[in-house]
Amino acid sequence: MNIRDALEADADALASIADSPTDVMRNLVHDRTVRVAEDGSHDPNADLGNTQYDGSDPEDLLGFISFDAREDTVHVTQLDGTNDACKRLLAEPVRFAKRESMAVEVLAAQDATAIERAADELGFERRGRGPRFDGAPTVRFRLEPTSYSTN
Repeated sequence: MNIRDALEADADALASIADSPTDVMRNLVHDRTVRVAEDGSHDPNADLGNTQYDGSDPEDLLGFISFDAREDTVHVTQLDGTNDACKRLLAEPVRFAKRESMAVEVLAAQDATAIERAADELGFERRGRGPRFDGAPTVRFRLEPTSYSTN
């Protein structure tokens, strides 16, 4: 599995994973830090121009994460993918936050087991309920800078 910065050409594949419009995902790539996890078995130099997608193929992407940093906290704004991809991707903002002595916060839908598992494995603490998104409840996870010395 390879982790890399997302490109505008990934918008179709990201939209497929997130079940969101391509334009929304294209804007996400421009507005946030976005990383993707891709299957390491493909040739990164292969020409994708002849596929139905405008860039990366959704079958190659295993997941993605978007995040931004404000004040003293890195906020994960979206995370989706396989169990392994979610854990590897969530480690990205944790590394950034550790260098900057910042906390990391993740909101996960209550049925998002891959995200909950990744947060638990990386040492995040459950901090109760988060806001509702489209009427669905969320769970708040937070990793404080004081936790980094033990992980």
